Amino acid sequence: QVQLVESGGGLVQAGESLRLSCAVSGSTFSAISVGWYRQTPGKTREWLATISGAGLPNYASSVAGRFTISRDNAKNTAFLQMDSLEPDDTGVYYCRSIRTGDWGQGTQVTVSS
Repeated sequence: QVQLVESGGGLVQAGESLRLSCAVSGSTFSAISVGWYRQTPGKTREWLATISGAGLPNYASSVAGRFTISRDNAKNTAFLQMDSLEPDDTGVYYCRSIRTGDWGQGTQVTVSS
């Protein structure tokens, strides 16, 4: 089982930035792909981005150009840099081990207008 812990959420104003972190343990980090997802009230959990073990990113069209996924294999950590945040970006953000399906507990992001 892979353990994932998100951090970095908070309250920001529209147009500002946040950087989320996902600390991973219980697996060879460089061998797993990590995904970021968002849950907003009344909606299904939305996929945002994935990064492969080799560092290749893939983005949902809704966040491409504003969000950047990255990883530091030496620190067993994946990141999601979120720029030009909008109120619609408000939600709980989760990271996931793509291979095992394990989820973190989530971190709240709130963007005020």
